[in-house]
Amino acid sequence: MFRLDETIWFWTLLVIPVIILLFVVLQLWRRSAQRKFADSALLKRLSPNQSLFKSILKIIVLCGAFACLSLALVNPKIGTKLETVRSEGVDVVFAIDVSKSMLAEDIAPSRLDKSKQLVTQIINSLVSDRVGIIAYAGKAFPQLPITTDYASAKMFLQNMNTDMLSSQGTAISEAIQLSKTYFDNEDQANRVLIIISDGEDHDGDAMDVAEEAAEQGIRIYTVGVGDLKGGPIPIKRNGVILNYKKDNQGETVITRLNETTLKEIASEANGVYINGSNTSEVVKTLTGELAKMDKQEFESKQIADFKDQFQWFLGLGIFLLFIDIFFLERKTAWLKKLNLFNENF
Repeated sequence: MFRLDETIWFWTLLVIPVIILLFVVLQLWRRSAQRKFADSALLKRLSPNQSLFKSILKIIVLCGAFACLSLALVNPKIGTKLETVRSEGVDVVFAIDVSKSMLAEDIAPSRLDKSKQLVTQIINSLVSDRVGIIAYAGKAFPQLPITTDYASAKMFLQNMNTDMLSSQGTAISEAIQLSKTYFDNEDQANRVLIIISDGEDHDGDAMDVAEEAAEQGIRIYTVGVGDLKGGPIPIKRNGVILNYKKDNQGETVITRLNETTLKEIASEANGVYINGSNTSEVVKTLTGELAKMDKQEFESKQIADFKDQFQWFLGLGIFLLFIDIFFLERKTAWLKKLNLFNENF
């Protein structure tokens, strides 16, 4: 396993295309100037040892040197030691609504973006708990199995959007059913499902399924995202609103936060409903609830030691710069014999 310390230095790689562009411009200018001075036959007689191949080779070496120096600044590290860590925590599964109604902007910047912000902040507040992610609309789809890798969880979270599931609608029961497969120990009493949604439910089975989940020891917390007054569902292209979703009568569809459904689901599964408009309040409430729960001991394998690898790239970069200094743009004796690019004719 490897990681990169300072990814911002990747921007220095932009120097390479600039060098190549300047080289091409210089060659074109040089050729144009030489043609004004003399014809090609006379130029070959005046400078028989001039080599285009050597010029290109110098640029390749120079670009390679800059690439190596950039990677040295990024400082890649390789994990050298794998340890089994025993820790205690709660298994938390996030079920995130990705139906089209989550595009509504009655809560800034949108319901879905707000949901991502909430889950990110909740994950940031966790210490040793394991997390999993489910996306659902008309169907539920597993995004990330139970893990202690919070970085991966946040990466999967940011990639979620309303186009990832072709089956539209909102079936909260599907998400609850799928969450049951996430928990590997049926006897553990610290299994938590956090549903982030605007409360729309099109299948009507959520209460019954939530009750079944509670019987299996799964506690469900619900977070409502949206406004009670509601808002239209925008139709966007390249981030620009083209229109709003309309019903069969041509009227603009207004989607509203349904707190009643979310409260009933939480109540059926021994949980709590929280309005998601205040991020800090949501995080405070949920972390407080998780702190009250019994912790389960589990094992996880983690990379415990990373070794710097920048010195290899730094050394190679300096070596290439050293070579480039001694490269001449003239043909050498052995290169003349090879006659690359028919340069002797």
